[in-house]
Amino acid sequence: MEHLHSKTAAFHTLGCKLNFAETSTIARQLTSAGYQKVSFDEPAHVYIINTCSVTENADRECKFHVKRAMKANPDGLVVILGCYAQLKPEEISAITGVDLVLGAKEKFNILSYLDDLEKSESHGIIHSCEIDEADFFIGSYSIGDRTRAFLKVQDGCDYKCTYCTIPLARGISRSDTIESVVKNATEISQKGIKEIVLTGVNIGDYGKGEFGNKKHEHTFLDLISELDQVDGIERIRISSIEPNLLKNESIELVAKSKRFVPHFHIPLQSGSDDLLKKMKRRYMSGLYADRVAKIREVMPDSCIGVDVIVGFPGETEEKFLETYNFLNELPISYLHVFTYSERENTEAVEMEGVIPIPERKRRNKMLRILSEKKKMAFYQTQLGKTLPVLWEHENKNGLMFGFTENYVRVQKPFDINSVNEIEYLKLHKIQSDGTVSVLAAFENFLAKV
Repeated sequence: MEHLHSKTAAFHTLGCKLNFAETSTIARQLTSAGYQKVSFDEPAHVYIINTCSVTENADRECKFHVKRAMKANPDGLVVILGCYAQLKPEEISAITGVDLVLGAKEKFNILSYLDDLEKSESHGIIHSCEIDEADFFIGSYSIGDRTRAFLKVQDGCDYKCTYCTIPLARGISRSDTIESVVKNATEISQKGIKEIVLTGVNIGDYGKGEFGNKKHEHTFLDLISELDQVDGIERIRISSIEPNLLKNESIELVAKSKRFVPHFHIPLQSGSDDLLKKMKRRYMSGLYADRVAKIREVMPDSCIGVDVIVGFPGETEEKFLETYNFLNELPISYLHVFTYSERENTEAVEMEGVIPIPERKRRNKMLRILSEKKKMAFYQTQLGKTLPVLWEHENKNGLMFGFTENYVRVQKPFDINSVNEIEYLKLHKIQSDGTVSVLAAFENFLAKV
């Protein structure tokens, strides 16, 4: 270890936007304490892996990245945190190379555990709370190599969906104060970042369990109303919101807003009301269709993404086709398709009507093909329109990519001067890679005057 800078830290994040926000916040804690951030494949003093429990390969992915860290520096300290670390601390501590496992409460105090940490000869040390102790809120946001920042406004979930372990991994629903969210959003905009994505486990439930669990009066509508007034933020995107919590007033605010973009991601999970009941979702398909209709009414060009699960116990071919036909007829823009996988300590594990794995995969493929058709049909409706595009850093084969406000992915020849800039461009043609090429627009000139 002598040849290394004594304080270097490398980070790898698995899973959702919320994890990225939290990794970034923990990284800022370490850099403030004198650590230098390095790439995960470089020799480092400490490797921090933020895990996810939603992917069925959580165990395999965790082991893979521990091996990567050990290859980069066999003497490096390996710290595992995140949802999988909260759910399976003993299993993780037994992985060769792991030195420390931190639970939901402990991960934000990582510095106090690193001071005396030494390379483990056998099992890693576990510091993991009971999940009902995770009743506090730590504000987080991610910044770095991205054009957008993920801003955490809420954590945990009080829903008891029968397939989900997130309440076991993240605890009860709780929220940041509006003042703190606005402060973080302002900090982000002052760093020159043009787009903020609001994230949480169940952000429509915003307003529960503020600091010290004191009762408070705020709602999700209050939060977005306040953020809509913050100067300096160009774009705000809502990451994902439950259909039963997406109210007309919120949809109407987004429609009128200069900052909130016309893009919604709304979990459906199944188009069969029978399965929605078995999943203990808090709506039926009729309410979902109503939410989509309301968005289309006030924002005809908005992008609507959908989460859906295939292969849930009891999903007969007839019930799967109910979901397929429901989605096919719904004016949505794309799907995120998840194949159901069994999770310990969930009700669904005990349910009858288990779907064979090959059949789950077949259904997944059918919905992914449908998603591609929906996306291309949506892109087709946008061709010829002049829209603002925020360009990203990536240079891939001489091309750069960006997104319109309504989430159309566009491309043009790479130009370093366009990175992190918003340009008004005319959407021209769908390319073979599924992105849209653009033409310079008259509005560009107007924007510069």
